[in-house]
Amino acid sequence: MPSPFPPRDGLHRHAGDGWVACGDHRHWGLYGAAGLLLARRDATTGAVTDVVLQHRALWSDQGGTWGVPGGALDPSEDAVTGALRETREEAGVDPAAVAVRGTHVLDHGPWAYTTVVGEVAPGAAVEPAATDPESLEVRWVPLGELGTLPLLPAFAAALPRLLTMLDGTAAAGSA
Repeated sequence: MPSPFPPRDGLHRHAGDGWVACGDHRHWGLYGAAGLLLARRDATTGAVTDVVLQHRALWSDQGGTWGVPGGALDPSEDAVTGALRETREEAGVDPAAVAVRGTHVLDHGPWAYTTVVGEVAPGAAVEPAATDPESLEVRWVPLGELGTLPLLPAFAAALPRLLTMLDGTAAAGSA
């Protein structure tokens, strides 16, 4: 279903855009939010080597940090659909190139953020790029470089669990 809000100034507008109060802070997404942690593997070993990350625009909430492409959910979409839509909008990644492996939910009661964990589908090629003004940069980040970047705090806290899901040591599905 198309958004009732047309893109303005290069930004995609959605019916779910807006802030939700949660105790003494707020979250973006009237119906929650979702993003995609997309990984690629070494062709020989099968080990995860890189993940797609977004360097968030300075004007955005917690701008200047690195995290996954994502954003507010539309009222008619589930978290996986929303994460894939947002990743297409912000990073130019075709949803058909993504093999979803599971989800991780950060539940704050009136609001939740779902990280969809996926990898490049067999035979697909993904070259992410910043495709809207919400990003300073979007690129493949080697796992060894993750500790050198200023990560979005909630993403940094969830990262060990998300990487475990990619390693296959966690059960698929919600965590």
